[in-house]
Amino acid sequence: MRKIIAIVITTATCLISTVYAQEDADLTKWPQGKSPTEVGNAIAWRFIKTPHPNFGRPTPPKVITYPETCTWYGALTFAGESKNEELITALADRFEPLFSTEAKMIPIPDHVDYAVFGSVPLELYRLTNEQRYYDLGVNIADKQWGPPEGPRVKPASQGYYDMGLTWQTRLWIDDMYMITALQAQAYRATKDEKYINRAAKEMVFYLDELQKANGLFYHAPDVPFFWGRGNGWMAAGMAELLRSLPKNNRDYKRIMAGYKLMMASLLKYQSTEGTWRQLIDDEASWPETSSTGMFTYAMITGVKNGWLDKEIYGKAVRKAWLGLITYLNEHNDIQEVCEGTNKKNDRQYYLDRKRITGDMHGQAPLLWCAAALLRD
Repeated sequence: MRKIIAIVITTATCLISTVYAQEDADLTKWPQGKSPTEVGNAIAWRFIKTPHPNFGRPTPPKVITYPETCTWYGALTFAGESKNEELITALADRFEPLFSTEAKMIPIPDHVDYAVFGSVPLELYRLTNEQRYYDLGVNIADKQWGPPEGPRVKPASQGYYDMGLTWQTRLWIDDMYMITALQAQAYRATKDEKYINRAAKEMVFYLDELQKANGLFYHAPDVPFFWGRGNGWMAAGMAELLRSLPKNNRDYKRIMAGYKLMMASLLKYQSTEGTWRQLIDDEASWPETSSTGMFTYAMITGVKNGWLDKEIYGKAVRKAWLGLITYLNEHNDIQEVCEGTNKKNDRQYYLDRKRITGDMHGQAPLLWCAAALLRD
């Protein structure tokens, strides 16, 4: 009898463990107030009510900055995935002055941080089918691969252009979201593979030049630190590219290998609360929310598309999402966002960076995550 009871208890324990394991990896059921729909709506409407931001500076920006662009793009993708027509209309209304009274705020696309703006009108085109959004976005995407032009052109620009890369190449890891988001969006809008092929070729160049053996990336070749948000741009950029890159593309396998290597490394450094640190591999470093959001987005996209093990990475994603949203305050502003950071070969420099609340570097990836969790 004791043996039978022991067997029953053991079996029941295994079944319970299995159920909990499945729940831990479940990306469809969430506690009240913590679902991607609820959080995404809160962040998106917060964005609509926020004037053009210029964090860290006392005056408004002269043009749309890339953190605003990335948040706007995230809000649009969330609105589309949640089928929220009211939100789509509000986001389009926010854009309307750029065709008239605020036209000067459209950035000249002579730098990756400005060219990424094109991803916003291209997503608006995909949601509304209005030609004026298409024309604006495609023109920006084409200029990124056109002949070098503008005062920001560097001497190396022509050399990169001759290699078939964008003349805006600079081998900063941030670029691999900025360039990818624009060119992938142009592909989605036009169905012309030249755009996705450009982004893929560029990504392989960056991977070959910058990815380390552990799958992560130094902030710069002369700055040997694995800065969180810099790596976040790379992770999110690969995910954004791979979700639209045809599997028969010649660069698909190389990019997927780089992506999986990075995801496996990130898994090792996730904290018990689900976050990642300002310096990824430095346990003395503080939990940083913009990088956490970007890594979470990259992993959600991998799980949803079957690139990553659903059980292992599903648990990591669930823990990350639930941990990340605890940093939202009563105004739906994310806290503990690293301020804009130049490079410096000094560990303490990164540990001492200011921690900002509501910075769109942090708001944007929350919206990417919410959209990705709703995406089929």
